[in-house]
Amino acid sequence: MGWFGGSYQNYDFTMFSGSHFIVVAAVSAALAGLYVFRQQLGRLVGRKMEIGTAFFLLLIEAVYHVWMITTNSWKLSHAIPLELCSISLFLAVLLLVTKQKGIYDILLFTGLLGASQALLTPYLNFDFPHFRFLHFFTVHAFLLIVPLYFTWVKGYRPTLYSVGKTLLFLNLLIPPVMVINKWTGGNYLYLSHKPSSASLLDLLGPYPWYIVSLEALALMLSLLIWVMFREKPSGHQVEGLFRRKTAKRAESS
Repeated sequence: MGWFGGSYQNYDFTMFSGSHFIVVAAVSAALAGLYVFRQQLGRLVGRKMEIGTAFFLLLIEAVYHVWMITTNSWKLSHAIPLELCSISLFLAVLLLVTKQKGIYDILLFTGLLGASQALLTPYLNFDFPHFRFLHFFTVHAFLLIVPLYFTWVKGYRPTLYSVGKTLLFLNLLIPPVMVINKWTGGNYLYLSHKPSSASLLDLLGPYPWYIVSLEALALMLSLLIWVMFREKPSGHQVEGLFRRKTAKRAESS
C-alpha cells in the first residue's frame, strides 16, 4: 500500500523539484491546448463529458477522504472542506452540472487565484506516484481548467459585478470559518496563521496583518482577472461606436 499509504518516506516531495516542474509544465500545456483548440472543443465536448468530469472530481475527492481515514490522518482540524480550493472544487462541480453563470462569476476568481498559488507553491508532503500527489495536482489543475473552459469554450465572461460578488462571498466565509478554526484548532483559509511551508503569504506581513493585505491583493488580482477575461468589444462594435460618436459631433456642429 506504499502509493496509498500514510508514510512519505519513499515519496518525500520537494518544491521546485523535477516532478513539480513537470506537473506545472503539463498543466500549462493543457491550458494552452484548451485555448488553441477552444472552437473544436466547443463542438466535441457535450453534456455527458461535463457531467462525467463533475462526477470524477467528486470521486477523487471522496477517495482522498477515504485515504485520510485509512491512514488515520482525518482530523477535524484539517479535513473539513473549508479551504479555498476545496470550496472551489464544489463550485466547479456545481458549475459543470448546472452551468449557472452566478457560480462561474465566483469560481473564475477563486479557482484561478487559489489553484495557481497552490500549483506554484504546493503545501504537499507526497511525491509522484503517491495518490496524494496525484489527487493534489489533478484537483488543482481542474480548478484552472473548468473556469477557463467555460470562458474560452462556452463563452462565459466576468463583469465588475463578478468581482464584487466574489469578494462578498469570501468575506461572508470569514466569520464562520474563524469560529470553526477556534473550535477545531484548525487553520482553514489561513485565518489562524500562515502555512508552515513557504508561500506567497510570506510576502504579506505578519499575522493578522497579512489577512488585510490579502484582502487588498485579492481585489487587485480579481480586477486583473476581470480585465484579462472580460467581454471585449468586437471590431464591428468599435466601428459602430465610432460612427455614432462621429454622427453626434456632426449634429451638434
